[in-house]
Amino acid sequence: MAEEKSSEKPIRNLEIEDPKDEYENDCPIEQVRLTVPATDDPTLPVLTFRTWVLGITSCVMLAFLNQFFDYRQNRLSISSVAAQIVSLPLGKFMAKVLPTKTVRVPLTNWRFSLNPGPFNLKEHVLITIFATCGSAGVYAVNIITIVKAFYHRPLSPVAAFLLAQTTQMLGYGWAGLFRKILVESPYMWWPENMVAVSLFRTLHEADIRSKGGMTRLQFFILVFVSSFTYYTIPGYFFPALSSISILCLIWKKSALAHQLGSGLHGLGIGSFGLDWAAVSFLSNPIATPGFAIINTLVGFLLVMYVLTPITYYNNVYDAKKFPIFTEKTFDSNGQRYNVTRVLNSTSFGIEMKAYEGYSKLYVSTYFAFGYGLGFATLSATITHVALYHGKYIWSLWRKAKSELHKKSDIHTRLMKKNYEAVPDWWFHIILVLVFGLSIFCLEGFGKQLQLPWWGLLMACGMALFFTLPIGIIQATTNQQLGLNIVTEMVIGYIYPGRPLANVAFKTYGYISMVQALSFLGDFKLGHYMKIPPKSMFIVQTVGTVIASTVYFGTAWWLLTSVEHICDTDNLPEGSPWTCPGDSVFYSASIIWGVISPLRMFTSKGVYGLMSWWFLVGAFLPVPFYALGRKFPEMKWIQLINVPVIFGATMSMPPARPVNLIMWGIVGIYLNVYVYRVHKRWWARHAYVMAAALDAGVAFMGILLFIALQSHDIFGPTWWGLESGDHCPLESCPTAPGIVAKGCPVV
Repeated sequence: MAEEKSSEKPIRNLEIEDPKDEYENDCPIEQVRLTVPATDDPTLPVLTFRTWVLGITSCVMLAFLNQFFDYRQNRLSISSVAAQIVSLPLGKFMAKVLPTKTVRVPLTNWRFSLNPGPFNLKEHVLITIFATCGSAGVYAVNIITIVKAFYHRPLSPVAAFLLAQTTQMLGYGWAGLFRKILVESPYMWWPENMVAVSLFRTLHEADIRSKGGMTRLQFFILVFVSSFTYYTIPGYFFPALSSISILCLIWKKSALAHQLGSGLHGLGIGSFGLDWAAVSFLSNPIATPGFAIINTLVGFLLVMYVLTPITYYNNVYDAKKFPIFTEKTFDSNGQRYNVTRVLNSTSFGIEMKAYEGYSKLYVSTYFAFGYGLGFATLSATITHVALYHGKYIWSLWRKAKSELHKKSDIHTRLMKKNYEAVPDWWFHIILVLVFGLSIFCLEGFGKQLQLPWWGLLMACGMALFFTLPIGIIQATTNQQLGLNIVTEMVIGYIYPGRPLANVAFKTYGYISMVQALSFLGDFKLGHYMKIPPKSMFIVQTVGTVIASTVYFGTAWWLLTSVEHICDTDNLPEGSPWTCPGDSVFYSASIIWGVISPLRMFTSKGVYGLMSWWFLVGAFLPVPFYALGRKFPEMKWIQLINVPVIFGATMSMPPARPVNLIMWGIVGIYLNVYVYRVHKRWWARHAYVMAAALDAGVAFMGILLFIALQSHDIFGPTWWGLESGDHCPLESCPTAPGIVAKGCPVV
């Protein structure tokens, strides 16, 4: 045993292993070895009648509910975990009651059995993939929303439908190019998939209970019931538990204390939340490796507690005229920017004379430097991947397919032995078809979306270029770095003054990459669960088409039937249709589309120095890489991930400081302390607990909405019912003479 142990050098939670050290009989990633079984039964039926019925039903329901909730003040995001739990008893029930007879499809020779045997794990996985398509969201719906509800412009429903479909499907066309690296490589392990694998095993595998202990299923049920029951408190009776700000409770009339202490609209010093929905707002912290959590927290601390207070309290860019933490846009007098004053109502482009007679565009210093850090994140990603993974990636591209098995782990060997790979031409057909429909969507319908055909070519080129480097980051750290900022900037310079062209370019350039990586991440889950690749491909493509259709239909129905939807100034008192998630998207369309980066991030605008962050990001990974090479015994240097540090606050807003604070606390405790000190417990229970906590919140959230909140029945009126953190002065300007509603004038 001692010799066997000494021969292993697994990747630990806070270590990086040289990809040259491979093992013939198992995966080199310790978390994967602890979680994923190295077995397969290729005889199990997969694309069964049960798979299609339960999968499509889950996809449709999650797509409808998530889009429906997305427009409401109290947003609720229902993950695929809910369908993963519910579909198991339903699948077993269908296996018991459905007849076993074979049914022939009319006009064909194709036959299938209504009940091919016991409900199995592989059917369950594919149903969950359907559900994942339904829960993922459709980014293009944001465009449809701001056109109809914010800008109040006409939009063809056919163009809107094609926009929703093509932006979701285009990335699938080139995802096949990266299967060898991002799916078959054992070092691209996609940490978030460990949660799903653990839950599948918990629900399906026989588990022996140790004396005085619990099986994994019993542990899941215990945590699920606890999470389900507890969420009645922050979800109904005591919403203020989501963010408690100590400084605001002590100094109730101090604007400074509220700016520093608010976890929602301030710096979050001394704030915390006792709500799992707030903890997991960014992602499930248990599914994120410890080193990635530490890098993210370092970036958060530097931005929120060094950069932001220094720039704000030194009044950089007239910062004190505006709130310390906000995504809103302002004029030079500290008032909300009136975009209708600078837009031509006919051409829907900027009127330069009107703009010059009004004001330059201002944002908070946090939001301004957030864009600068976004620039740095993209350039740092390219440098980081080139330095740390470039040689390995190049060697993979150069090797023939017959030689790639030398680097295969047990999971890849099983997949190649038992199943046929998806032919490349399947991906090619999707790419050609969807690209053609995208051209038709943009160039037809009176060019309502403003983006010409060459803009689509540029967007696809950018998405394709970044898919691999950002995919490597996500597949190893569980952190996805977005292209939204760089795409906005590029088209903003080339084709300025057109807000819809800007957001359309951003969506095709950014979401195409996101969808490609989503496809590959789900493919990796199928790889671990030994699902035939062709079955995975079919379910992912069909599920995406269905989900996009339902998201579009739900959004169009609400946008055309709810009067004054998203218009908070004209909505009736207490109306829930405030569309909180679309506000950031609308602000971005003004910054990058209407005003343009030329008048924002150059000498013609206020924030010209922000562009230098591109060079900072490109350079900074180099010294850390050099130090890691010079001092290989200092393992912590190798864990410094500059792109993750720069990108730590890219999700803020809509995420708030309290979300990241609690996410970091929980993640470090479980994935650093518990992982190192109680590794056996972590291996058995950590991912199961992650899934149970998510499922409990999701089910109670649905129950509360259907039973109470949909009927305007809320908790008892008291201090804790307010969903804010009782910091009324958190967004007040502190510059002399600036008037803001509810704020004292300095």
